[in-house]
Amino acid sequence: MSSLLHGAHGVPITKEIAVELRQLVFGTAAAPPRGEWTRTGLTFNSPNQDLAYGLRNQRNGTRGLYTVIQGFIIKYLLFERRVHGKRPNAEELLRPNAQQQTEALLATMVEILMIIAEKSKVTIVLPGNEAYIPHSISYFQDSVTEKLHLYEMKKPDEILAFLRRNISHFTEDPGPGALLFLYSAVFTRTLAKVRTDLDGSKGSYLVGPLEEGSLNIVTLLLTGRATPYLHNGVVYAGDEQNYAAPQYGVLNRSALGLLLWEGDKRSYSGRQPGSRLKTPSLPIWVTLCGTHYGIVFNTNSDLLRNYHAESRFDLHYYNCSGCHVLVTVDNRHQHENASFMLQRKTVSSQNRDHPLQQRDDTGSTPLERLIHTKWEDASIKCQSQPITLSYLFNATS
Repeated sequence: MSSLLHGAHGVPITKEIAVELRQLVFGTAAAPPRGEWTRTGLTFNSPNQDLAYGLRNQRNGTRGLYTVIQGFIIKYLLFERRVHGKRPNAEELLRPNAQQQTEALLATMVEILMIIAEKSKVTIVLPGNEAYIPHSISYFQDSVTEKLHLYEMKKPDEILAFLRRNISHFTEDPGPGALLFLYSAVFTRTLAKVRTDLDGSKGSYLVGPLEEGSLNIVTLLLTGRATPYLHNGVVYAGDEQNYAAPQYGVLNRSALGLLLWEGDKRSYSGRQPGSRLKTPSLPIWVTLCGTHYGIVFNTNSDLLRNYHAESRFDLHYYNCSGCHVLVTVDNRHQHENASFMLQRKTVSSQNRDHPLQQRDDTGSTPLERLIHTKWEDASIKCQSQPITLSYLFNATS
């Protein structure tokens, strides 16, 4: 990869790299990848309307990748987009026109790739017309991977200009936009580092078997590393028979966060994100609720830095099926009883069970339980009927 040149036509992929790439991302090169990856482009809802900020796709293995991109788009529209004259309110900012949608997507793609690059070079892949790897017993053609050209660049302005010229490759629908961006992220991180990040036995791969995509894709795009570990920093794990080995979690506070509720209380002790993901720089979280990815966000950039603002506030929940729910989170009772809560947490810390196991969530919706992983004792009011909220997170929605 170090020999890549930045030329007008890029560098054609080789069979060795194509096979390694497919094995790392999908687990094998000898069978085709899941079909949604070659026919899912990055597309928005209709512009100038409610939910115009939202990406939209079918529920499939690209959803995790889609959702992280969605979070960065919201970040750009609410907190970073340059506005001439009087700044619009949040509702107006979240109703971009078609040009603003494209600019948000471009800015998001650049930001994610720069996070992954860690001040090194970014590699972007685009398909050509010619297949460089023939169909064989060791390589099953997918109509995309074998046609790739690889382009290297480093300066943000250069990356932005390149993506602007070629954005149609990513937004064509049906088209391979989701796969092209995933491949670009993997090449930018480098195949060797992604393999190390996964920290699994031989045969570990990035996409995984989950219907909406693995958390490894989410952590790669959120933090720049495809780690399966969500804790802060480095934890050394071992036993009497094995030396303690480092498990690299989240090394820095993330701009966007991650909230996780898997519906299985036994998983909480090892799977709940650390504070660097639960308390990000901005109030935007990628969520995995059961097996469904979504986004929750607040429009006040100072929410997590303002004690009074966090007493009572609204959260927007959006998923890329086009579903939106408004939720009010009320922490005032918790704040008014801070001393009591401190005593309760002291007692809870002596119990080996996760604190969520002490909570009676009977009758709560999955979304409420998800929010309670961040604001444990908050009162939550959803502006939708419980049956609607349950439908959002069932196995087929």
